[in-house]
Amino acid sequence: MAKFDVISIGDTQYDVFLELEEKTKLFKDDGYQYLGVAFPEKIPAKKYTAVPAVGNSANVAIGASRLGLKAAFYTHLGSDQVGKEEVEIFKKEKVATDYVVWDKERGSNFSAVLNYQGDRTIIVHHEHRPYKLPKFADAKWVYYSSLAEGHDILHHEIPEYVKKSGAKLGFNPGSFQIREGLEPYRELLKVTSVLLVNKQEAQTLLGVRENPPTGGEKTLLQGLKEWGPEIVIITDNGNGSHAFDGKEYFHRDIFKVPVIEMTGAGDAYSTGFVAALAYGKDIQTAMTWGAANAASVIQYIGAREGLLKKDELEKRILNLVEDV
Repeated sequence: MAKFDVISIGDTQYDVFLELEEKTKLFKDDGYQYLGVAFPEKIPAKKYTAVPAVGNSANVAIGASRLGLKAAFYTHLGSDQVGKEEVEIFKKEKVATDYVVWDKERGSNFSAVLNYQGDRTIIVHHEHRPYKLPKFADAKWVYYSSLAEGHDILHHEIPEYVKKSGAKLGFNPGSFQIREGLEPYRELLKVTSVLLVNKQEAQTLLGVRENPPTGGEKTLLQGLKEWGPEIVIITDNGNGSHAFDGKEYFHRDIFKVPVIEMTGAGDAYSTGFVAALAYGKDIQTAMTWGAANAASVIQYIGAREGLLKKDELEKRILNLVEDV
């Protein structure tokens, strides 16, 4: 019997949320949207909120624990007060810290989240860490996401663990991994059970500049599926999420709720989706779990606050479906 339902792998961040004033400008160029602020200038922030112990994989570890799964987390924490605070948060959330590594030479990772009109741009700083996969106990699922540069060794160590243990792998490439493209992850993708990306990330990975892409989301799903994952998930903000398992295409609309702040929506979706599969649910149900969890998170500031417990998620789905 597996000791853990999910072992999450990734960096931990300290997020600072800055709500920008209304006179900030948005503009589009070459199909992409940009945030414009005066430069050089001091820009006042309407509101400031600090949230420790977050990040793609941290959010999934905590989210999985709240959904009733036995979760553990492999991460490197800085040797500072922030790191000490973060490990206590994981313990409080009942995430096993067996695989937490203390970096005695470096501090904590940091993100500045620029909020504007319900959405955000994130400026991320990751410290370089001496990554090496610990000797994991057996787990049903491994979830792998955002790490700093220098994580190449894990491209081989994670597939070896998955093959040996029989664990399923959820892979959500972070910003540094997206920049590297698909080729460095060829071995990893061949053993991936679920690949989760947003639409912009999918286009970047496949080198697709057209927006919308020729052939729509199906072209992106097919392109990513060719690299080996069993299931591909693409989230697309207000357009919902799309999935492809090599045989059938799936779509799930979003649940329309008031939006406070978008950070963590993708992680909440990933948490719900992977947790549903861990509970033996089908793809369509898993997409509903993901959408409902994301709909909760975006009603709060920060990626952790709105993550739901299992009974809360099930009630929320019933209420949201009734409201449609």
